[in-house]
Amino acid sequence: MSEERFAVTRTVTLKKGEGRSLKAGGLWVYDNEIAQVIGGGENGALCAVKDFDGYPMGIGVYNQNSTIRVRMLARRPGTEVNEDFLRARVRAAWEYRKTTVDTSSCRVIFGEADWIPGIVVDKFSDILVIQSLSLGMDRFKDIILSALREAMAADGITVRGIYERSDAKVRELEGMERTKGFLSEPFDTKVEIVENGVRYEVDVENGQKTGFFLDQKYNRLAIQKLCKGKTVLDCFTHTGSFALNAGIAGASEVLGVDASELAVAQAEKNAALNGLSERVHFTAADVFDLLPKLEAEGRKFDVVILDPPAFTKSRTATKQAIKGYREINMRGLRLVKDGGYLATCSCSHFMTPELFSETIAQAAGSVHRRLRQVEYRTQAPDHPILWAADESYYLKFFIFQVCEEQ
Repeated sequence: MSEERFAVTRTVTLKKGEGRSLKAGGLWVYDNEIAQVIGGGENGALCAVKDFDGYPMGIGVYNQNSTIRVRMLARRPGTEVNEDFLRARVRAAWEYRKTTVDTSSCRVIFGEADWIPGIVVDKFSDILVIQSLSLGMDRFKDIILSALREAMAADGITVRGIYERSDAKVRELEGMERTKGFLSEPFDTKVEIVENGVRYEVDVENGQKTGFFLDQKYNRLAIQKLCKGKTVLDCFTHTGSFALNAGIAGASEVLGVDASELAVAQAEKNAALNGLSERVHFTAADVFDLLPKLEAEGRKFDVVILDPPAFTKSRTATKQAIKGYREINMRGLRLVKDGGYLATCSCSHFMTPELFSETIAQAAGSVHRRLRQVEYRTQAPDHPILWAADESYYLKFFIFQVCEEQ
């Protein structure tokens, strides 16, 4: 292995008064925060970062193509970034998961929140799926995967295969091509996992993102206690995860809705895997269109679950997203029986907890429903929230009891 990729080829100096996020514990340096760059080398190479007065801020990876010009790796003065450094980071990420979550299927590396910026790795049973979103860290992908295999082998876990899902559009912002494919010997990309006692077939090749949304693991478990003997509506069901948790908990009838016919077909397979096809049904439809029809038919449910995709991926589109979240929650609330339950969430980090709470309150007021908060949750611990790195805190999940106005 060439040591050239660990050479520090640039020194980046911040403007006076800039780097506030970095100094608070964040990992990003934006292009407009930089006063001077001395040195050269390839994009993605390591760089030293200094404050305006020359004070050392650490080592990061540099990319001229990206608005996020530097992603920090090491903050401690004198730290050398090399293969041992990266392997230690990976081992720490794995040890953290062993302590905090069921590791049969989980996210084992969560980018900046594990101080391995731009890299995501999910474990589905004995398969790893990697998503590389940073040019600098892409250079170290082989070391990261090797270290993961080694750490898991120490616990008696053999990795059967690795698949790359670096096909996200955001790679283009880093000046990288979108790519996906095997990083090991080929294997069947339909992988069966078990989560919360529910069996799923995960399509790591063609499913959304890395194939399955692991961040809702314990939120799915939380709705199980609400569903025994109940009628349940699961909106934006994707491959059926919330619906199947309701079914496995003993719901009398479950309807899952998603606009994707491919996702619905997979959800039906998953229902059959769990012997739930008689009680858990799915339909391919636009949720915004279907909910008014259900209301017009006089349908009501004991439990309504709203798990929409992010309505905004930028700060500038937040106002439009608020309208979307308000409308879907109004429609969902109208379908909840008096005394029933609403589980509702947002996966956009631009919808802050305060903004999301305010939007739900507006929706409830508009349809004359009173809410009693049962609990508030975030993403599962294998998606840790790194304070000062706002992008790592994105999932907000509420459970409410819904009452008619007294």
